[in-house]
Amino acid sequence: MGRSKTAFVCRSCGAESPRWQGQCAQCGEWNTLEDAGSGASRTAGRGSRAPAARAVALLGAGADPGIGPGDHPSSASAAPAGRTPSGSAELDRVLGGGIVAGSVTLLGGDPGIGKSTLLLQVAAQVAAGTPVLYATGEESAAQVGARAARLGLAPGGLQIAPEAELPRILTAAREMRVGLLVIDSIQTVFSPDLEAGAGGVAQLRECAAVLVRFAKDSGTPVFIIGHVTREGTIAGPKVLEHLVDTVLYFESDAGSRHRIVRATKNRFGPVGELAFFAMMETGLREVANPSAIFLARPSTIAPGSLVTVAREGGRPLLVEIQGLVDPMRFGNPRRVAQGLDATRLAMLLAVLHRHGGLSLQDHDVFANVVGGLALRETASDLPLLLTLASSLRDRPLPATLVAFGEVGLTGEVRPVAYGEERLREAAKQGFRQALVAEDNLPRKPIEGLTVRGVSRLADAVDYAFG
Repeated sequence: MGRSKTAFVCRSCGAESPRWQGQCAQCGEWNTLEDAGSGASRTAGRGSRAPAARAVALLGAGADPGIGPGDHPSSASAAPAGRTPSGSAELDRVLGGGIVAGSVTLLGGDPGIGKSTLLLQVAAQVAAGTPVLYATGEESAAQVGARAARLGLAPGGLQIAPEAELPRILTAAREMRVGLLVIDSIQTVFSPDLEAGAGGVAQLRECAAVLVRFAKDSGTPVFIIGHVTREGTIAGPKVLEHLVDTVLYFESDAGSRHRIVRATKNRFGPVGELAFFAMMETGLREVANPSAIFLARPSTIAPGSLVTVAREGGRPLLVEIQGLVDPMRFGNPRRVAQGLDATRLAMLLAVLHRHGGLSLQDHDVFANVVGGLALRETASDLPLLLTLASSLRDRPLPATLVAFGEVGLTGEVRPVAYGEERLREAAKQGFRQALVAEDNLPRKPIEGLTVRGVSRLADAVDYAFG
């Protein structure tokens, strides 16, 4: 039997080291190595022979492997896995159409943002058709019950387990034959087989791996709540996100009641999809028209404001971009961007000077996306530059105008994907004019919307202020 060794694991990237050192050799972070505890001894020698793994044949799409519950399959179908509705259309959209059997979903977010509230609502909805176990190491059963009463939930088949020991939780889940298991949270559960405390790197890796094996073996979907660090990433080694099937992040602007759930990883659906909720006294409620969150504009439009049509996930969203240009008073000019790429802002200012005829080198420039949404696509280039030109000239842009398009370094306005879909959404929201790249002009006229195509930034500025 080999001698057990003490390893140190980086809580940032999960890399192992035989001894402690100040800096992780893998990711370069300082003071992140933690004692992982005594590892299990290796029972298989170098020359030992392990049993062969069970292998199954992959059938074609739509084929039926012909197995029942609890059977070991001799073949696997390539057909899509079955999905269970979560009771929330917005969450189902992010998951790719519903909860997949045997999937493991990790939900992270800031404290108090609504992670436990959302999953308690989902658990209550799913419990109407199948037993559900909600395991919590942070609250008592009475506290969870009080929260359910405040939310107006009537969970008939929902069982609460105020337990932190993972083997006891999984034993209860197997005995109940649950259709959904919720872990609140992964930082509180522990395995007694490890000497490390709950929340440590070794415990997080082991508990996550055990939960994944349980989900795959039993076909039970598992939701896991994870704490986040000050940087907004899920606490623990990165391997935690690698193990699970889906990673969801709660996002919210400070002081806003609106919540956004973003999928950053999804093996069963699109990555980057968004779900929109509003935090009410009775819990999280879906937002039927997300564009309304970002379009609460005053009746009188001030200079430096323009609406664009962004595409986040699988749908278009109308958001307001604001720009403010102010003469520099001292020092170097400031370039501040909220919800936009600050590096790209500096590049676009150079394009505006060279190809738009507007110099802002002696001005402070501020750009903001209303509502706290972070735009990650280049379609915001054209509306951003138009808002800055509007603020510089102190001339408001038309309230019924929308614009989108990528601006290149040579001053050309380039098309963006899903142009016609964006234009139809703008018309649906009541806008009457659109300024886009020439290649984004619709094939057929859109009722109620006049679309102008431009090929150069200078032409767009002339049209907007002509």
